[in-house]
Amino acid sequence: MLLFALLALGLLAGAAAHLPGPVFLVAATAVAGWLLLFAARERLTRTHRH
Repeated sequence: MLLFALLALGLLAGAAAHLPGPVFLVAATAVAGWLLLFAARERLTRTHRH
């Protein structure tokens, strides 16, 4: 699993290096927003289960 994660990180970092700055920032903001929403949803689910 760790090897797969490192491989995916390498591929994404390589792809991001070829993007223009503003496109990279928009994509990074979208990913960060998705991760925040996912974390909030998981936290709410865990508090409602216990």
